[in-house]
Amino acid sequence: MQRILLSTIFGVFVFALVGGEPGSALMGRSERTAGRNTAAETDPRTYAIYRASGPITVDGQLDEGGWAAAPWTADFVDIRGQDAPTPRFRTRAKMLWDDEALYVAATLEEPNVWATLTQRDTVVYYDNDFEVFIDPTGTTHNYYEVEINARETVWDLMLLKPYRDGGPALDAWDMQELEAAVDVKGTLNDPSDTDEGWTVELALPWSALEEAAPDGRPPRPGEQWRLNFSRVQWPTTVVEGRYEKDIDTTEAHPEGNWVWSSQGAIDMHRPEHWGIVQFADAEVGTAASVSVDERPNRRIKAALRCLYHRQRAHHDEHGTYATALSALNASDVQLPERDFAPTLRTTQTMYEISAPGVEGTTVHIRQDGRVWVTGK
Repeated sequence: MQRILLSTIFGVFVFALVGGEPGSALMGRSERTAGRNTAAETDPRTYAIYRASGPITVDGQLDEGGWAAAPWTADFVDIRGQDAPTPRFRTRAKMLWDDEALYVAATLEEPNVWATLTQRDTVVYYDNDFEVFIDPTGTTHNYYEVEINARETVWDLMLLKPYRDGGPALDAWDMQELEAAVDVKGTLNDPSDTDEGWTVELALPWSALEEAAPDGRPPRPGEQWRLNFSRVQWPTTVVEGRYEKDIDTTEAHPEGNWVWSSQGAIDMHRPEHWGIVQFADAEVGTAASVSVDERPNRRIKAALRCLYHRQRAHHDEHGTYATALSALNASDVQLPERDFAPTLRTTQTMYEISAPGVEGTTVHIRQDGRVWVTGK
């Protein structure tokens, strides 16, 4: 399989799509429910990332011993959650890490493997694709997105904040020294046979990821990041021996969006719903399983996120943010086994809601969705 090494393009171009065109589930189409109590939402999926047992050659083959020992994630589900239809094809992933990079592998069942896009940094999800989203700090700001199709065409970008919060995407940003490879189990773009699917292998270097990471460094054992995977799957038909998107089908039944940790809406840019990964110090295959522990302020962040959504709804209706928590019905946002006592500060155009956290910390959220903790 071809191995590609990508380097940085100098300069910055701010890129954003607006509206509801096909595929915009990944570019900012948001189906938020403003009033729900996010503190009671389904818990995100978790995964302990073990250290690699040796060097990994990024060729799409997954034949290093460390990959065999690494656990698979749970099967991907519909992006909307458990009440949505079960994905037609199985998708799952696994991860490893070492001092150089975060490694991602995924297998995508697919009887008809096709891909057309070959230009670097094109909108890859217009083909079937596999995607990685990484928020190193858990603030929902300054996060990464990497997409790849079955022709090894890559689109990588950095987002300063989610589209819902007016965040631009730095489309010209490239993940320097990213390695990416695909292995097709069958024949690409050949409708005359039935394929097994395709395998993705990525090496995401810390030298690039540490740009938005805590303290500008690689993770340490025991630290947690927010991360999610997505797969876009388009309906196709065969026309004159070639795969084509089935336009009649896509108008009535748009593309499938299948993810590791469900988003609750057709919108990948909700980092607060992504999974939680914890970096283990143990080498893969040499120790008992490592449990991903729940960090103390996670549910307080979720409760504040609920009030953030209510502030958005208030602004949509009245043109201003609420200046009193009673206008947001904050008293009905409850946390298990602890009091939730938020305070609100506002100006004409901004607000900040804070709440006491654990061990003397304070958790904050503001109008652009950024959530953070002070006092630790």
